[in-house]
Amino acid sequence: MSKPDILQVGPYPEWDQIPLQESFHMHKLFEASDAAAFLSSVGESIRGIATRGELGADRAMIEACPNLEVISVYGVGFDAVDLQACRERNIRVTNTPDVLTNDVADLGVAMMLAQSRGIVGAETWVKDGSWAAKGLYPLKSRVWGKKAGILGLGRIGYEVGKRLAGFDLDIAYSDIGPKDYAADWTFVPDAVELARHSDFLFVTLAASAETRHIVNSQVIEAVGPQGMVINISRASNIDEDALLDALENGRLGAAALDVFEGEPALNPRFLELNNVLLQPHHASGTVETRKAMGKLVRDNLKAHFDGRDLLTPVL
Repeated sequence: MSKPDILQVGPYPEWDQIPLQESFHMHKLFEASDAAAFLSSVGESIRGIATRGELGADRAMIEACPNLEVISVYGVGFDAVDLQACRERNIRVTNTPDVLTNDVADLGVAMMLAQSRGIVGAETWVKDGSWAAKGLYPLKSRVWGKKAGILGLGRIGYEVGKRLAGFDLDIAYSDIGPKDYAADWTFVPDAVELARHSDFLFVTLAASAETRHIVNSQVIEAVGPQGMVINISRASNIDEDALLDALENGRLGAAALDVFEGEPALNPRFLELNNVLLQPHHASGTVETRKAMGKLVRDNLKAHFDGRDLLTPVL
């Protein structure tokens, strides 16, 4: 039998690319100088799309592939996939949850610690000779014993909370309702009230039209000039302009961010701030997790074309 034709939206590591090419006929959209012309030439043959969470698949791409059956997303987020277009055409969609949960939670807590204790600046203080020339590094703020708020207590949010418990933090969370698996933590239904509770506000909820800019100026200012916002979810969950204004004007103490609107071309205002920790969208960026994600992308595609149940269906 001939291999199913798959549209590949973005590059993958070699350890994923080689097995994909062994099982499927891969059409590399990201290498095309004219994406529209490329889609026009291969669209009829495409039965599956392999994409990344931040790249997704919009309506135009989906409509350019009239025989499309399945979209396999490398990543837990699928907000960049036009799900309505998929529903209209009975196209299946999968993602890669669970395999990246713990690494994302690890990085979120690491960013909180690094920003609170000035880890990056302190290393520079040693390396540039300031320690020898100027003495001790300026004092920073403790973590243990403070209050944390988790906005979105799904898989990742719950793992963040488990880690924070080890620092004796007072943990509260917001979600669509109380969670029976979080009986020791405080449920706060309103995002502003959660922020007001929080020295550290973790944003860990899935992105959707409903959650767009849920962390708005009110939420940000409720965290306050001594507080910190940590985002390991999606950039769209935060109003970046409001966040930048608050960071610049001191109405928010600090931020630690792994995601940005328009990344990697983030707003240059971020680069001028000394109260924000910037990371290159790599919360799942370990060899172990990326290999597991790639395998799950392939396994979902194979399951579909073999007529088996999808492993991690979204639609």
